[in-house]
Amino acid sequence: MARSKAHRRATEAVPDLVSGTVTSYDVALRAGVSQSAVSRCFKPGASVSAKMRKRVMNVARELGYTPNAIARSLITRRTNLIAVLLSNLTNLYYPEVLSELSGHASARGVRILLFAVPHESDIDLIMDQVLQYQVDGVVAAVRLTPEYLQLFERRHTPVVFFNRHLQSTPVNSVCCDQIEGARLLVDRLHAAGHRSFGVIAGPKDSVVGQERLKGSLDRLAELRIEDVHVVNGNYDYESGAQGFQELVKRMRRPPAAVICANDVMAIGCMDAARFEFSLTVPGKLSVVGFDGVGPSNWSSYRLTTVRQPVRRMAEATIALLMDRIDNPGLPPEKRLLSGQLIEGNSARLG
Repeated sequence: MARSKAHRRATEAVPDLVSGTVTSYDVALRAGVSQSAVSRCFKPGASVSAKMRKRVMNVARELGYTPNAIARSLITRRTNLIAVLLSNLTNLYYPEVLSELSGHASARGVRILLFAVPHESDIDLIMDQVLQYQVDGVVAAVRLTPEYLQLFERRHTPVVFFNRHLQSTPVNSVCCDQIEGARLLVDRLHAAGHRSFGVIAGPKDSVVGQERLKGSLDRLAELRIEDVHVVNGNYDYESGAQGFQELVKRMRRPPAAVICANDVMAIGCMDAARFEFSLTVPGKLSVVGFDGVGPSNWSSYRLTTVRQPVRRMAEATIALLMDRIDNPGLPPEKRLLSGQLIEGNSARLG
């Protein structure tokens, strides 16, 4: 009863706030809680009872209060912003990546700023903008030079590579095992009797594409398959179709199987084979890809592919980054996850 009377007196003591700026102190006074309790109610994951959160939120709505993110950043010396660096937005794989990264970041009260470049080698075009926002951390799905890594280190800005890593420098990274996935595809195609292979590789400045190419070629060499031809693509539909045309031109016949560095090129390859060369897939030609994007499962394609565990990778990336924002002294860590083979209708597998 005494607490109820105290709460009523505090509520009656709050002046008319309609014409002024409402602060967390005003909310605390009317809700009968401490100012720190109000702050906890607006902080994702903070320890606060459901009853208290409901009471504070009701008062906040009644008074028209919203936290001031800029003011809070001045106190905490954090912007609560993470930069995500991506290349090649024509790749259908990236929207899913962004959605997962954003969801896991939002759950921790952090927002994402997207910085996009046409190719990984174009990173210089956006670096000045990234630095201007003074982000708390960086998720890099592009190649960064040792000089840029040193720059982020001097600014105490942790970096986690998404599906990338550096051989020469210890870095934080979360990767799908591209080489393992490529070797698995080659093994299953070889077991089905394929002995001539075409490879439509990704751009030369793509770390992921080069790993997939290396995994494929190394395993083919181990199996003593010599009838192998490689053309470069750009991760888009057109280069998949053109890549298949170039393979047929070089080989003077279609290969038995084509390994594409991503699903979008595999779809382009399939359409060129079926509509320009009248080849049945998988009757006369087997086509495989990587990533497991939505269209790869459409009825017209049902692509055989290696799907990356995007949700688990995004969750691990944000966790790794937030740990290093909170504890800058943590050593570099690398997490390697396996992809999942999706057996569709585009390839004969053994």
